[in-house]
Amino acid sequence: MTDSTYLIRGARILGGEAADVRIADGTVTEVGASLAAGGATVVEAGGRILLPGLVDLHTHLREPGREDSETVLTGTRAAAAGGYTAVHAMANTFPVADTAGVVEQVWRLGRESGYCDVQPVGAVTVGLEGKQLAELGAMHDSAASVRVFSDDGKCVDDAVIMRRALEYVKAFDGVIAQHAQEPRLTEGAQMNEGVVSAELGLGGWPAVAEESVIARDVLLAAHVGSRVHICHLSTAGSVEIVRWAKSKGWHVTAEVTPHHLLLTDELVRSYDPVYKVNPPLRTEADVVALREALADGTIDCVATDHAPHPHEDKDCEWGAAAMGMVGLETALSVVQHTMVETGLLDWAGVADRMSFRPAAIGRLAGHGRPVSAGEPANLVLVDPSYRGTVDSAHFASRSRNTPYQGRELPGRVTHTFLRGRATVMDGELV
Repeated sequence: MTDSTYLIRGARILGGEAADVRIADGTVTEVGASLAAGGATVVEAGGRILLPGLVDLHTHLREPGREDSETVLTGTRAAAAGGYTAVHAMANTFPVADTAGVVEQVWRLGRESGYCDVQPVGAVTVGLEGKQLAELGAMHDSAASVRVFSDDGKCVDDAVIMRRALEYVKAFDGVIAQHAQEPRLTEGAQMNEGVVSAELGLGGWPAVAEESVIARDVLLAAHVGSRVHICHLSTAGSVEIVRWAKSKGWHVTAEVTPHHLLLTDELVRSYDPVYKVNPPLRTEADVVALREALADGTIDCVATDHAPHPHEDKDCEWGAAAMGMVGLETALSVVQHTMVETGLLDWAGVADRMSFRPAAIGRLAGHGRPVSAGEPANLVLVDPSYRGTVDSAHFASRSRNTPYQGRELPGRVTHTFLRGRATVMDGELV
């Protein structure tokens, strides 16, 4: 991939009026009407939507250690195909990203891939064991310049450790991203606790296991004066706690996954492990509350929680199956279906929840910027009129564990630009 000059002709920036956008030397150099090509490669947008490149706060790239599931290269190719120009790579790798050496390795692999920027997330505790703080300062001072820390996959359930982590990262304006799951309340849990779990005889995962940790952590963040981010918020009760915390002016942010905006625990009746995920799919009432909270800004952003697994870890009985779903290549389509087509968000709102806010939360320079002259050319062009059936055989990801296989979804990423370089052209990876 080489730098080039492009003229995107007739694009609706954030869903507004059509305009032409010129890209050169990695930046947007001109936005206007009827711009001359001037030797640039012309992309005829035809009224498609032009957004800033998407930013994911929550991606599992699996490398190092689980390259059978995903690698930084395959994961970033999947990200580009989905319209992402930056992803935050979670720390639950093998070895765990709890040292400067490991986060720098992931960061450098991202730079080498060339498909999107990879910002490593450092572990909060050594080995994700919840007993001793990891090298937070060293990871921040490394070449990767880590600003977000999370034991995602596990909860930092010790209140003293959580407090110390919040105090430590405050010194450099870092953020602790919490996987809110009280382990004693979810031991042996297989799905959401409710009517369906009772009928199926599967161990229930109560909403309070998430909500109680969130309540504790927003209070700790307020006490310390630090920043806490809630990963994959999934219940109506969690929404109310975050809304209350924000009303106090506390430094609390939250994310929701695409699958929690669309799917419910009723799907578990099929016993198909593709629907097994952490946190579990919840009820229709929870889905409604999550959509409304994303629309009114209580939930700050959409994060994929892209969790690839090899075939053998998902194509088995429910109890033995791994938890997680891939999501990078379908996230924008699910958001269009659940939020845009329902009238809850317009395309400017999508840009806010999938680019501006996640970039701001992660303190990610150069991403989540307006589509205007002088800004980095991290852009995605979307055809909202397209409707197609999801076929994981065509995914760029190494894994195929999507809950949307065979489902019709709207929207298609036709072009992605990373600092002016085309990573996707006409719907194909470059």
